[in-house]
Amino acid sequence: MLRKPLLLAARSATCREIVERTPVTRAMVKRFVAGATLEEALPAVGELSRDRHVTLDFLGEDTTDTVQAAATVTAYQDLLAALGEAGLGDRAEVSVKLSAVGQFLDQDGEKIALENARQIAEAAQAVGTTVTLDMEDHTTTDSTLGILRELRQDFPFVGAVLQAYLRRTEADCRDLSGAGSRVRLCKGAYDEPDSVAFRDKAEVDKAYVRALRVLMEGEGYPMVASHDPRMVAIAGELAAANGRGADDYEYQMLYGIRDAEQVRLAAEGKRVRVYVPYGTEWYGYYMRRLAERPANMLFFARSLVTRN
Repeated sequence: MLRKPLLLAARSATCREIVERTPVTRAMVKRFVAGATLEEALPAVGELSRDRHVTLDFLGEDTTDTVQAAATVTAYQDLLAALGEAGLGDRAEVSVKLSAVGQFLDQDGEKIALENARQIAEAAQAVGTTVTLDMEDHTTTDSTLGILRELRQDFPFVGAVLQAYLRRTEADCRDLSGAGSRVRLCKGAYDEPDSVAFRDKAEVDKAYVRALRVLMEGEGYPMVASHDPRMVAIAGELAAANGRGADDYEYQMLYGIRDAEQVRLAAEGKRVRVYVPYGTEWYGYYMRRLAERPANMLFFARSLVTRN
């Protein structure tokens, strides 16, 4: 019942202003966001990289002008340079939302996003790491996959995210299951219409397993983005059935969620990558995390009631 209102709130400027003014919010956001600046986020990356891998997301989306898009590119270049200087190129990569680098600007948005993403990929290549293109709502899918195809001509290491709840995803997995392809499979975090997405949890779970089977049977590198114990177990079974070793796939989980499970999997020799967001534009990301887990919303509401 809470999911749809929270997802609507994630795009509301009024709700954002209210939440950002709430004194307890900043403390709670620290559970999911590593910091407002790169300097604040890097210690968390260093700590996690002792036994896990990391993907960093400089938070921002729905960029409205070329100056803002260029500033996001610079932030990623600075981030990647810092990872190189810290010797973390083999442990940390970056995740990029194309809407943050100009994808939906009124004039030449896709062209601008492609060129900006190319600059980020060049910076990643220079320090020996990779880039994954985040996926947003279903209206961005064709555009994002088109830009991915262009980027992979020069940077074959660039990965994609596919969302299992979209009805098209199993077919997209087949298209992206070839050698060298990197695909992060998640369930999906946006409020999508029934015409394009499965909405029942059981149906989403089934769709996730179908898509994951395609990736595990393919020649690419599956990235299993799920906190669901059943999906984690099924992924291990599918990997074993297809002769995949620990270096042939990985689990991905969000910063601040199921940390003990992350540690357990890593201790078993599994490759685990933690999605670490940072930056001042945390609101949309934070609201989607609340929508995914009702327990988080109850904790948030309790904090608001007792803030005084």
